[in-house]
Order: sequence, then C-alpha cells, then structure tokens
Amino acid sequence: MPKINGNEIRPGHVLEHDNGLWAAVKVDHVKPGKGGAFAQVELRNLRTGSKLNERFRSADKVEQVRLEQKDQQFLYENDGMLVFMDAETYEQIELPADLLGERRPFLQDGMTILVEFYGEEALNATLPQKVTCKIVETEPVVKGQTAANSFKPAILDNGIKVMVPPFIGQDEDIIVNTETMEYSERA
Repeated sequence: MPKINGNEIRPGHVLEHDNGLWAAVKVDHVKPGKGGAFAQVELRNLRTGSKLNERFRSADKVEQVRLEQKDQQFLYENDGMLVFMDAETYEQIELPADLLGERRPFLQDGMTILVEFYGEEALNATLPQKVTCKIVETEPVVKGQTAANSFKPAILDNGIKVMVPPFIGQDEDIIVNTETMEYSERA
C-alpha cells in the first residue's frame, strides 16, 4: 500500500487508519498563525459508517488503500440484504440495503451498479448517475403556462417525490439524477 503525506489527502481517498478503512469525506487545509499547517479531515468508516474528525500534519504518513471496482447486476432483495451478481464470474454477493440510504428506491431489477471491493470484501455501492423513472401522479398539463422556473410536484413509480417542469404529464418517463435526487430531463 502506498503511504502518502497528511497534506495529500483528498475527498474520496480511502485510508487505513486506526485499524479500519476510512473514506475521506471532507478535507480542509488549515494554516494557523502560530504553528505548522495541517489538514482537518472528516472520515467515514466504510465498515460501520461511523464518522471521525482527524488532524493530519504534512509530516504524518497515512496508508492510502486502492479499492477494486466491479460492475455488479442487482438480482433481488432478501431480508434487508441486496443480492448482486458479477456478470463475468456469476458469483453472488450480499450487501445491506441501508448502504444505499435514501437512494435505495432508485435501484431497479437487473440494474448494473458499481461495487467497491477491498480484497474479497464488498464495502461500497454506487448507483448510476441517471435513472429512468415513470411518473404515476402529477397535476395535469396546463396550456400556456410559463415554464420559467415554475415546477410542480410529481410522484414516481418508486414512491419518491420530485419537482418537474409544468410540461411533464402523468405516465411520462423522466430521467432523475440519483446524486441530487432531482429531475434531469425527459426520457
């Protein structure tokens, strides 16, 4: 594993620290008037989800961990566990459903997602940035209504509520950004 200086830590880096694997969520470089500069790093444990704030000076050495990324196909959910299959080896893995958090409703049958592995252990899962959903309930389209920054609420087929432009009607397919959980475009 490569060792990096404390001032080289960036958001998204995975570090081996205090006998655990931690992802750097937020990094602030601080230069106090007295004393040496340091990086104030907010870390999230990849196994337990707990958070930790840590200071790293430039002289501190930390081990950066490289996670292997593999595409996995979602099969089904069983007792709060999501079952995925590797498309090349057909091996199946299980991940807890709460790993995806509020983005869980966007996971669809047969969807391919990115799973990050440390050795044989699956630690993290990332949904595609854009997902197609169907609108099941919204206000009807009103002719002549201006589209300038006026949005209306709509309920998707997965139960999530998003704001859509006034020209989008019921039973239409739209593309939703899973990172911001907002309307992106018509499908």
